[in-house]
Amino acid sequence: MPVIKGVAYSLVHAPNILFHNGSTQAMERIKNPNSEYFPKLRNQLRSFDAAVGYAPNQAYIGNIALGDLKAIPRPWYDKSLEKASRFGKFGEIMPEDEFYGLIKIVDSFDLVILEAGFSADVKAKLEKHELIGDVNLARLGAGKDAAEIQKLVGAHTAEGLYIGDRLVGCVRQAHEVDETLSAHVMLENLVTKASSALVVLQLLRNSGINPTDVDYIIECSEEACGDMNQRGGGNFAKAIGEIAGLVNANGCDVRGFCAGPSHALLNAASLVKSGVFENVVVVGGGAVAKLGMNGKDQVAKNMPALEDVLGTFALLISKNDGVNPYIRMDVIGKHNIGTGASPQQVMKALVVDPLTKLGRKITDIDCYSVEMQNPELTEPAGAGNVPEANYKMIAALAVMAGEIGRPDIPAFGEKHGLPGFAPTQGHIPSGVPVLGYVREQMLAGKINSMMMVGKGSLFLGRMTNLFDGLSLVIEKNPGVQEEGPQLNKETVRQMVAEALRDLAQGLK
Repeated sequence: MPVIKGVAYSLVHAPNILFHNGSTQAMERIKNPNSEYFPKLRNQLRSFDAAVGYAPNQAYIGNIALGDLKAIPRPWYDKSLEKASRFGKFGEIMPEDEFYGLIKIVDSFDLVILEAGFSADVKAKLEKHELIGDVNLARLGAGKDAAEIQKLVGAHTAEGLYIGDRLVGCVRQAHEVDETLSAHVMLENLVTKASSALVVLQLLRNSGINPTDVDYIIECSEEACGDMNQRGGGNFAKAIGEIAGLVNANGCDVRGFCAGPSHALLNAASLVKSGVFENVVVVGGGAVAKLGMNGKDQVAKNMPALEDVLGTFALLISKNDGVNPYIRMDVIGKHNIGTGASPQQVMKALVVDPLTKLGRKITDIDCYSVEMQNPELTEPAGAGNVPEANYKMIAALAVMAGEIGRPDIPAFGEKHGLPGFAPTQGHIPSGVPVLGYVREQMLAGKINSMMMVGKGSLFLGRMTNLFDGLSLVIEKNPGVQEEGPQLNKETVRQMVAEALRDLAQGLK
């Protein structure tokens, strides 16, 4: 039974990347460069302290329990938690200036240029970081003159890196005509690589594993690196492992839109279950495009631009240690090609069908982790409370199965559900944010089972109209079971010989 031996969750506060590079903002700038949206957005960007004090962000890095988050009245954005910390037991919330330094550190092709004074300031900060300090800070270099950076940005051969109105660096294009190596794409890819490297370093610390003991890495973000001859050729996984010192690991990238982490986790668990590898890291980095995705709606309602953080996660999947929660490999919920696309059909395939194979009822699972988007990010855009809608659908299936009554639907969500708290980073909210919390609960003996339900919208790629989905059952580890008396080869040989003699006599 493969187990979840370690977890890490981190956020990167990136309001300026949101303003200049988020897809919603980039499209608005092309269609309407003088849009009144931009000055309003600028005024409604949050400070780093405000992002740190935001309750869902504190829950994401493990400083408050999800039950405690549920008890805080909404809206959450108009409250700041007292004594909120940048660092949590799962990870951290990194400020944007330090993250620019990290982007430079992970840059292998000298595409990132930082202004000299800014570079010196960031280096002084990163030297104090308990994880980054060991990384090759010399790669930050001395920096360049601001005029040189301005020239590159002005010529549209580089994307600027800003702190407010100050241009502090840039990311250069990697090719003159290849759009897949444009400055914008290289910025997106380096952000994914840097944020992933950060969370893998935190996973190593949290789990205590020696970096040399990691065998394989599966990266499952929503970006794809390559060039014009192989746009999604990869490999983010090995690039991240190189930075994190995973010198004995190989790896690959797995893509599945929002369901990507579920597929990656299944692949990792299968590799461990089969005995091919003992320790597999699953990692997902942040998505630049999703920053400020619903920004127009939030700004129109005089809310802060809440989609200002890049989400990351990393999991360590290892062979059974008799302690950590294990992933059941005898039953997997999956959305088959022929399943159909209605919400009821999707949820039946992912929840009811695998539980039926196990001989269990829907109500037998203690906790369901679905699409865990923070509702304060989705409700202003008219998408509603996504986790709540998922729990209602699961409860409706329980009603159809005669497990609960229709009036019990709200109570089902309270008992088996959790509040949405994850940033709308596409793949990040889909099932995986809850695993850190659930692992703690199982280790403490408070819950016994959970189902992680990941779903994806494949139609976004314009190749198929299909949805996608995958679910996994995770359970409290019963401990290593004592084995019965072992039989040696000679004893087995004698038993077989006696059985054959008995059979021969019977035939006579």
